[in-house]
Order: sequence, then structure tokens, then C-alpha cells
Amino acid sequence: MATSGTTIPIGELSQRTGCNIETIRYYERIGVLPVPLRRGRYRAYCPSDVRRLSFVRRARELGFPIDAVRALLALADGGVASCAQARDLASKHLRDIRLKIADLRRMEQVLGDTVAACEAGDTLGCPLLETLCTAEAR
Repeated sequence: MATSGTTIPIGELSQRTGCNIETIRYYERIGVLPVPLRRGRYRAYCPSDVRRLSFVRRARELGFPIDAVRALLALADGGVASCAQARDLASKHLRDIRLKIADLRRMEQVLGDTVAACEAGDTLGCPLLETLCTAEAR
């Protein structure tokens, strides 16, 4: 348990981690961060909360969904973190990212072609609107 000399107010936690105060409160509500001690009406965090929130923030920056962040936290909190389990979570996330990138590239191609057709002005009507009305879902 933190002593009065080691407690950190929410504003300082926010500054140290670069995480918005409302996001910190949200993470508490959903159980990603433990509910902090209170000093009167104010939340009092400890240094381990800084490390945990930094971990969560970095995982979110890498695009891990909250459920994966929870799983990674459980591995990190378990003492004997399983590198294989963490690698499996990261591998799945990497596959998902690569699928999204492929989808984005397809969208870029279709939009690029459509914008080029609009700029060329060779067709009646609007090629973009026509594409949106008639294109099959891919």
C-alpha cells in the first residue's frame, strides 16, 4: 500500500503517462486499472499505477483491443509471463493489422481510380457517385 509520500494525484498520473484524465477514469471503470486509494475526494495513485497505465497506453497505441490488453496485463502481472502466450496474442493482432492494411490498399485503389475518372471528366454524371451506387461489396 502506498504511503502519503508516494501517492500521485490523477493530474500528475495523466502528465507522467500522457493519458487523458477521462481515459484514466474509464480504464478504472472497466477494470483495466485498479480503483485507486482515496485521500478525501481525490484519487491517490502509486508508482505501480504509472507503470500499468503506461503499459496500457502503449498497447493501445499499438492497436491492441481492450480484451487483448487485459490478457497481456494478466501475463505481465502473473510473475512468470509466458512469452509464447504474449507472442500468440501479438501474432493474431499482427494478422488483423495486415488484413486491415490490405483492405485499406483496396479502398485506396478504388477511390484513386474513381477520383481520377472524376478529374478526367470523360463520362456523363459523376463516377464517384456511380461507383458508390453500383459497386459490389468487396
